[in-house]
Amino acid sequence: MTEQEVQDQLAKLATLRDAIAQAIVGQNDVVEQLLIALLAGGHCLIEGVPGLGKTLLARTLGQALHLDFRRIQFTPDLMPSDILGTEVLEEDHGTGHRAFRFQQGPVFTNLLLADELNRTPPKTQAALLEAMQERTVSYAGVTHQLPAPFFVLATQNPLEQAGTYPLPEAQLDRFLLHVRVGYPTEAEERDILSQTTGAAQAAVPQVMTGETVLALQRWVRDVHVSADLLDWVNRLVRATRPGEGAPDVVARYVRWGAGPRAGQSLILASKARALLHGRLAATRNDVAALAAPVMRHRLLLSFAAEAEGRTTDDVIAATLRDVAPPAA
Repeated sequence: MTEQEVQDQLAKLATLRDAIAQAIVGQNDVVEQLLIALLAGGHCLIEGVPGLGKTLLARTLGQALHLDFRRIQFTPDLMPSDILGTEVLEEDHGTGHRAFRFQQGPVFTNLLLADELNRTPPKTQAALLEAMQERTVSYAGVTHQLPAPFFVLATQNPLEQAGTYPLPEAQLDRFLLHVRVGYPTEAEERDILSQTTGAAQAAVPQVMTGETVLALQRWVRDVHVSADLLDWVNRLVRATRPGEGAPDVVARYVRWGAGPRAGQSLILASKARALLHGRLAATRNDVAALAAPVMRHRLLLSFAAEAEGRTTDDVIAATLRDVAPPAA
């Protein structure tokens, strides 16, 4: 590609951000992390209390992208077949012949919003495991390919415990990023009140096609990562595992550390962030900015951490301080 073609493609990312801003006030870090997950070809778990626009954010992304978008409201009575699909018996009225046909479920889409994923039992949560990892659905001995690109946005409410089922570690590990949505600033909240209580509704333009998304995902793989940066990511992930040589904060507060998938995710997410900022090489700032979203859902804390009010973000921040980064 020529330099002009590169600049044109990167300009589309800025246009995509502007399109999302038509409906979403503030939340710049959240929007950036969402786009990073999309570019890296991963999935995103969004956590926040009700009313912060988690579902609106996912819907807005679906409107800005020229992709098939579907939403599933997860409830305790939801079954795996409600997500994956099922076989239906069909009869040919001409011959009278009967045969089973697989009827695709809502997972056969490009952008899937799994709303309140932790409200459904583990049996139904597990229905997404193969789809998220392999981009396929297996039913009755037949493997069905999902459309490309395929992107899962799952939301959950961290406050309510009644009627919820915590996501198992195997499910959490399938998410590239765990994004936390905080309260807006005073000025942002005033803008939200103004924009959402009038007659006019924000129109979100479609600014990017599936082919462009796939092309940008291929570009992410080509973003340069130096050997020193790769080594630092490797040491960071390994430092989160209790054992010989682990930082004191990890040895005290962590039961299980991040696995190899965390390192893969941190490298890919850093590459995607570099591309989002118009760079073709990742830096240590990219890694530092994404260490918490990549690893916060991959650490299992000890009882001592819970007793002392320590969080995974505290552990990750301490690990970043203890593991020296490469020279700039």
